[in-house]
Amino acid sequence: MRNRLPIGRNFFGDDEFMSDFFNDLPALGASTKQFKVDIKENDKEYMIDADLPGVNKDDIVVEYKDKYLTISAEKEQSTEEKGENFIRRERSYGSIKRSFYVDDIDESKALVEYKDGVLRIVLPKLVEPKSGGTKFEIK
Repeated sequence: MRNRLPIGRNFFGDDEFMSDFFNDLPALGASTKQFKVDIKENDKEYMIDADLPGVNKDDIVVEYKDKYLTISAEKEQSTEEKGENFIRRERSYGSIKRSFYVDDIDESKALVEYKDGVLRIVLPKLVEPKSGGTKFEIK
């Protein structure tokens, strides 16, 4: 049987210089600048948790238009660091955006909150009358 490495893993030891190069490669074309989300659904609502650590609440925009929910965030570099001699710099700055198709929600009852680096969005589904049919009386 042939040994196979999962995408995103490397054959160098963790202390090797090249390990960072392979870990930072996008898996199957995914952008390394995307934030991670969990999307759940039940009978009444959709729940979305998006990891946005280090982003200020005022720099996050959540919009719903044409049945697409779009989450945008911007993380700016706060200090001028000219002359700093970085040995390693892993924190990133810039804009990120993701959109998700979400149909039949009640926009007026949406709940959006941001706490401890996690953006939580609750989108109630539109309430549709549950009709099992109607039997009419004949007069």
